[in-house]
Amino acid sequence: MAEPSSSAPSRREAAAASPRAGGPDRRHAWLIAAMIVTFMLVNYADKSVLGLAAVPIMDDLGISNSTYGMVSSSFSLLFSLSGLAVGFVSARVSSRVLLFGMAAVWAVAQLPVLFVASVPALVAGRVLLGAAEGPAASMSMHALYKWFPADRRGLPSALQIGGAALGTMVAAPAVTGLIGAFGWRSAFLALAVLSLVWALAWWRVGHDGPYGETRTPTAPADGQRLPYRRLLLNGTVLGSIAGAFGGSWSLALSHAWLPAYLRTQLDMAPGTAATLISAVSAFSLVLLLSVPQVLDALRRRGLSARWSHGIPQGIAVAVAALAMTALPFVDARGAHLALLAVAFGGHAIVFPLHYMTTSAVVPPLQRGAVFGIVAASGTLPGLLAPYLTGRLLDSAPSQTAGYSHAFLLSGGVMLVCGLVSLVTVRPDRDARRLDPDGGRPEGDARRPGPSGRRPVRSAQRPDDGVHDA
Repeated sequence: MAEPSSSAPSRREAAAASPRAGGPDRRHAWLIAAMIVTFMLVNYADKSVLGLAAVPIMDDLGISNSTYGMVSSSFSLLFSLSGLAVGFVSARVSSRVLLFGMAAVWAVAQLPVLFVASVPALVAGRVLLGAAEGPAASMSMHALYKWFPADRRGLPSALQIGGAALGTMVAAPAVTGLIGAFGWRSAFLALAVLSLVWALAWWRVGHDGPYGETRTPTAPADGQRLPYRRLLLNGTVLGSIAGAFGGSWSLALSHAWLPAYLRTQLDMAPGTAATLISAVSAFSLVLLLSVPQVLDALRRRGLSARWSHGIPQGIAVAVAALAMTALPFVDARGAHLALLAVAFGGHAIVFPLHYMTTSAVVPPLQRGAVFGIVAASGTLPGLLAPYLTGRLLDSAPSQTAGYSHAFLLSGGVMLVCGLVSLVTVRPDRDARRLDPDGGRPEGDARRPGPSGRRPVRSAQRPDDGVHDA
């Protein structure tokens, strides 16, 4: 039997997972899911505010495209590093504490520009915000997985990522309205208050769930640890990082430059641009709420993890890449807007799926750390894409040419990432290579007994009623 770890569920949480408590625990699991969706909504509203306020900020402060690109990229200066560090801490600190701390820092990070409207203040706020938001997606997914069994995570995972699309969809008109009515700094103040309110609510309800350290159908057994070198150099994790990198490149470009592109190149009014950004986010949300559920159902019917969760990642990023590459060559208004939707929204399903494929080959005790590593590597485009786009805009003979160069560069990067993910993500194969017993169903897990033989161990999974959700 595996020795209990410091991050094992508390007695109260274990009791809540018993069959007698099935009803209440199921309700609390979905309450946690709703809180995490809201967490991601606030997270992406925080990320989007700079891009939505880009034109008035550049006009008010008199800064160039390159300077604005530098400010936007500064968000990612500590983003990946903090995601990596907090991933390792997650094995020893509860998700309740981690997510509360992140949201509280988000609130503080919005404050500098309220006192001094300047480039240094913007940079300071964005660097602090990036440090606090770096672990947000991976750690909130880790917290969510503690409340749902491995074969029922498709919808909750999609909802978690859907909170990001919902955040942009809601933030675009709301933030644009605030900026128009009260100035761009009012949006930063509103998001500071919203972050603080969420942090206080989470502290009250955000306890860890009963699935923190249980065995999943494919991942190595609970209590087992594998060398991180082996975990990180297998094809599934590398392919998941590639998929996340490609999707994040489009996402970073969207947050930093899509609002300015719509206003300066397509001559859209602020409200119209906000509506289009909301429509792109709505398209992402539809994909997130439909595709992972279908793939989960196919997985339960026997389709391999590669075909149900691996290949769709690569296809999604590659299709978005082709749409991005086609943008400079299509002038028809309707077709151009359709390509924008696919380029900036069609990759959305890669984010829940890359966590699911990674989870399939990683021991639960190391899941938080590996999630942090995958997120840190996959989100590096936030440091590169905004700044490179600003440089291309300033160096090109015209802004139109600059955006064309940026779209072609982005499409090339994303296409390579999609193809790498398509070829290398093979969860079932890599799980067997990492742990010969890892591919067995939960009820057929085998461990060496005291005598050295491998008795059959019936891995009992808490029945909290979530299975029927």
